[in-house]
Amino acid sequence: MPRMTTWTFAPEPYDSPDAVDLWRAYYTEVSDRWYRLHQGHATDPGELEREIAAASWSELVPPTGSLIVARYAGEAMGCAGVRMLDATTGEVKRVYIRPRARGTGGARPLLRAVEEAGRGLGARRLRLDTRGDLVEARALYAGCGYTEIPPYHDDPYAEHFFEKRITRAQEPPAPRGPGFSV
Repeated sequence: MPRMTTWTFAPEPYDSPDAVDLWRAYYTEVSDRWYRLHQGHATDPGELEREIAAASWSELVPPTGSLIVARYAGEAMGCAGVRMLDATTGEVKRVYIRPRARGTGGARPLLRAVEEAGRGLGARRLRLDTRGDLVEARALYAGCGYTEIPPYHDDPYAEHFFEKRITRAQEPPAPRGPGFSV
């Protein structure tokens, strides 16, 4: 993919055609990685279809959640969601960039966009989980200021847990006299 293209990030309904396609791509990749590592083969197609149909992103809707779709050259190439666990704690979910768009600079700004969405929902801290085999994700989170924490739930597929404190966007300083600009 050309590097001169711009990434854009915007909220989108979880059931839009692009969001549904990204969910399928995300789930297929993480499921196949797990099965190949632990079973030596890709996910059984029937199981994959049952799991995709059974899961929903319906928790990623306002006022307690948001799904951000990342577009590269206008094409949906990634997504990330956030859902509120309580009044001040959000959980980042399903951070994904399509393989052909990786390395083009979209992952960090996508994470920043979902952090901003979390702020808008009232989050003061964000948590997330990932698996040990998803080393790229762990490196991304650590590089973006997330620190490893003890488990905050008991999902058997979650092996690493992270947290980042976030603050509200800073208000610009009040003008201090003639000629002041923000």
